[in-house]
Amino acid sequence: MKMRLQERISKFILTSSLVVTLAAAHAQEAPPAGAGFVVDKIVAKVDNYIVLKSDLEGAYQNYITSGNPSSEEAKCNILNSLIINKLMVAKAEIDSVLVTDVEVDQNTQQRMAVILQNSGNSPEQLEKIYGKTLDEITVELREQIREQLLGREMQNRITKDITITPSEIKRFFNRIPEDSLPFYSSDVEVAQIVKTAKISNAQKEEAKRRLSEIRDRVLKGEDFGELAVKYSEEPAAQQSGGDLGYVGRGAMVPAFEAMAFKLKKGEISQPFESPFGFHIMQLLDRRGNEYHSRHILIFATPSEEDMKVAERYLDSLRHKILKDSIKFDEAAKLYSDDKNTKDRGGFFTDADGGKKVSIKEIDPVVYFAIDTMKVGHISAPIKYRTDDQKDASRIIYFKTKLAPHQANLVDDWHRIQAAALAEKKDKALDKWFLKARGDVFINIDPLYKGCGILN
Repeated sequence: MKMRLQERISKFILTSSLVVTLAAAHAQEAPPAGAGFVVDKIVAKVDNYIVLKSDLEGAYQNYITSGNPSSEEAKCNILNSLIINKLMVAKAEIDSVLVTDVEVDQNTQQRMAVILQNSGNSPEQLEKIYGKTLDEITVELREQIREQLLGREMQNRITKDITITPSEIKRFFNRIPEDSLPFYSSDVEVAQIVKTAKISNAQKEEAKRRLSEIRDRVLKGEDFGELAVKYSEEPAAQQSGGDLGYVGRGAMVPAFEAMAFKLKKGEISQPFESPFGFHIMQLLDRRGNEYHSRHILIFATPSEEDMKVAERYLDSLRHKILKDSIKFDEAAKLYSDDKNTKDRGGFFTDADGGKKVSIKEIDPVVYFAIDTMKVGHISAPIKYRTDDQKDASRIIYFKTKLAPHQANLVDDWHRIQAAALAEKKDKALDKWFLKARGDVFINIDPLYKGCGILN
């Protein structure tokens, strides 16, 4: 099944990698299979892998709530995506494509933390809702994530060498009827230079002092988990009591892992530092290269003077840029502390790496900052918190603003390039599917015969 050509460019940002994204969205955003709903029937089977009706309906609902119109064709496309994803997993086993247990475990732990945080429930409440233990939920989720990672790895192998030329991009665009070209709202080019406030030794010592006091309370008999809920600044601590479950080597940052393998079972560490802040850790168990720990995290916060140092640094850099002593993008690459944008000259990008970002997709805080700025101007230093919750300051460069417009090759080259490349990859995946389906057993519910998936 293929999306109509005019849909490819207008829906590309939402569907990007059709084969994996829609299936992965359900696996990532919905609770684990069987949690909170009745699994009614199997709609497709690929060797030992199954697609449930609830999988299809859940992915279809995600598609609709993303702003797409409902249609039977869309549902068929989604079923096709789910089946191809299962086929990729089945073929991955045949072709000995592997993902590491460390990668699967790390993704599972992160996803479980998000589920606990977003649900607002304690582990006990979650178990009651799902009718399963937390370990059983985690095992089911782990298998979903393993399949997702295998499918992604298989897709990468199939499409990794596919590139697209400028002439192919132009041909792709010229095939789109003029009345079917998408209409884009205002686009902007915005960049930033970030300076994280360097925390003084005095502030670090204060964080360690607080943790030492908490450690003493545990040693005197208070419950570690209850104190983690009360004092830890880790986002998931309210639900997990600081418990991180079993993880393998490589799953955590080196400082944390080193402490885990240094402690004896039941022992509580002295305060120690990691890139996330300061911790005390209790080792609950260790088996081979895996360990089970819980921790309490305290952020060392910069003082007002620490913040002013960062602001003065950026203000000085801003003046150099305004005097043309250095270009903004060069300064960002050399001096910005934001890893996500510095290598791109400080520029924010869309999902495909393009520097022209829709005003609807720009970070709301950035939007309100540029709303009071003139194009071409650089803001004074602005305080904000980074994605990893560090206090910082930044200057923002409002480079350009493009008026609402119909897609064209000049203003939207990157978007059209991405859509054309996606179409070429889809064709390669379709070709692969036709060949690979002969290597596995595929059975689809007759109810979906009209989709023509195996035709």
